This record gives sequence, C-alpha cells and structure tokens, in this order.
Amino acid sequence: MISLQGVSAKAGDFRLVDITIDVPQGEYGVVIGPAGSGKTTLLETIAGVIRTTAGRIIVAGADVTAAAPEHRRLGIVYQHAYLFPHLTVRENIEYGASTAKSAADITAQFELGPLANRSIHSLSGGERQLVAIARALARQPDVLLLDEPFSALDPRTRDRARRMLRSIHNQRRFTVLQVTHDFVEAGTLGNVAIVMDAGRVLQQGDPSNVFTKPASAYIADFVGAENVFAGTVRASASEHDTTEHDIAEHDTSERNPNGRDSTERAGGADGQNRAAEFSTGALRFYVVGEVTFGAAHAVIRAEEVALSATRSTRAESSVQNQFAGKIVEILNSGPLARVAVNASGTIIVAMVTARSVRDLELRAGSDVVVGFKATAVHIC
Repeated sequence: MISLQGVSAKAGDFRLVDITIDVPQGEYGVVIGPAGSGKTTLLETIAGVIRTTAGRIIVAGADVTAAAPEHRRLGIVYQHAYLFPHLTVRENIEYGASTAKSAADITAQFELGPLANRSIHSLSGGERQLVAIARALARQPDVLLLDEPFSALDPRTRDRARRMLRSIHNQRRFTVLQVTHDFVEAGTLGNVAIVMDAGRVLQQGDPSNVFTKPASAYIADFVGAENVFAGTVRASASEHDTTEHDIAEHDTSERNPNGRDSTERAGGADGQNRAAEFSTGALRFYVVGEVTFGAAHAVIRAEEVALSATRSTRAESSVQNQFAGKIVEILNSGPLARVAVNASGTIIVAMVTARSVRDLELRAGSDVVVGFKATAVHIC
C-alpha cells in the first residue's frame, strides 16, 4: 500500500503541498494532471529521491519517511527508461532480480528473449522501456512506481505491454502508482485515480467517478468532458419530483430568490436526490442530484447526449431535456463521430457512432434535436 499523509516536498523552485493520498494494498493507482503539475516529483518523493519537508509516507505498512531509497522495497520506472549502458539486456533484467527464475520468467513474459544478448545502445526507445519495466518487475517489489512507462511504445506493443503488466499485477497483487497522460489507460488500468495540478491533489477516487463526476470545471475540462457550461442552479418548479421533467427550450423563468450566493442544497436531508434547474445562456434544463443553488458549472459527457434528426422542437422520447439546434461540425474518428450542435447559441457536443451519422444522414447545417437525461448532468 501507499499512503501519504500531509506530505510536502521541494524540488528546486517547485513544491508539493499537503499531499494526502491512499492506494490500498494490491490496488493500481494512476496519477493524471497537466505538464508541470508535480506527478514525477510525487513519485520521486515516495521513492525517497526527494526528501519530504512535512508529513509521513507509508509504504507496505512501514513508515519510510526517513528511509533511504534502497530500503523502501519499491521499484521505479522512469519515462526515459534509465538502464545500465555497459550491461546487456539480460544483465540489466537480472540486476537486482529477486531470483534467477524471476528474471527468466519476466524476460519470457515480455518476449524479450531475442534481445537478451544485445547492447542497450542498439535498442529502440520502446524496447528500452520494455526492458526497464521487466527489470523493475524482476525484483518483485512490494510497490511499483511508473512514470509514463508506455509512452515510447507503438500502439500495438503498448496494448500488449498494458495487458501483460495488468496480468502480472493481478497474479502478484503488488501496489502500483503510475503517472499517465492517457485517459483510456487510466480508466482501464487504474482502481484509484488521482488528479494533480500545481503540486496539489485536486481530486481522487474511483476512475469512473473522477471522469464522470469531476469536482470542478477545471478538472472536467482536463479529463476531456466535452460539455462544460457555466450557469446558475435554482430550485425546480416541483422540488419533490425525482423523475424526468418537461422543460421549455428557452429560459424565460424568473431568477430564484435564493440568489447567486445561496448555499442551500437541492437534495433532502435524507440524501435523496431532488430535481433542480440549471440555466446557461438561453437554455435551461433539469438536473437530479444533491446540488448547491447559485453559480455553478454543469458537466455532460458527450456520450450521454442523444441526437434525433426530427425537425420538431421535441422528439417523442423519455428524455425530457431536449433542444432544437443545427449541426455546425462533424469530426469522424474511426467508428465514432463528434457532432457539435448550436442550440440557441450554446454549443452541445454529442458522441455518436459513424453508423448513426450515416443512418440519420447527419451533416453540417442539418436541423436536429439534442437530448440528455437529468441524471446525466453533473453539477460542480
């Protein structure tokens, strides 16, 4: 396990500030954040390369805050795959391996046998990364720290290496903390997601919650939410109704008396979800959840947005948040297409299949209706 409790550290002019994170024993943690957010510094602090200025670091149940790096029972793989240049591939993997069998097994699993006698200087960047990962795993560490370990691999090799690492992790159940910029990688590998920026942790939890329920508009934008709207939340006309509601296309309602500064929540004291309204530009729509009245942001994943090619203002559907609009752009990406629709001055993005684009005869300038459920809206 990895547990940081109020950890601060300094690397040159950069600082980690009050970092508190937990990756339980045997789990796979992923750290995401923009460049310069402190992700590599975090790994090096856990590894003991950078000393803490405050807080405690617990690794595999032991307090290692003051321990030397070699006494922390962990492995670290850097993005640039630092290897011993005077050793062959085999010798690099065997260096520090727990047993000769462990080194041989890892070499076979990563299909590095054909490279075993080659010099490090003769390897490609991707091959170097595979050797670095294999060397770290051959030590059978309690904790493995990975800094963009697959960045130099081609897509096919990257997928294979991910599957292999995940398989070995499932077998051994050691604890992993990996830095990545790949959101697909974070979602498929990780059990715990940690979002960082400017040396601080902004959000952590199950990857699905982090991606679908970001704690702020900044995080929503960073993790790729296509629809992030600034607006106002107010009580709905029927506060106690928890079902989908009919809603007008345009916002003609009066301002809620609670005002922009209200902190009253739309959820009941018992935690039951309630209906509320969110207004942005000329649109207003219903949301369901425990939300704060006043200024807020609404986040809607593009895959939650449905399109109808009907020319009517509202399609016959159980989805009650529906808005007439005009397609302004279609970007194709293999089997999927990103469709941007202008609905009364607000751009709403939907992610649909390429087949749907063909079947509905969608094109720039087409009139459509965009819709999404109240439960698909996350307020932050």
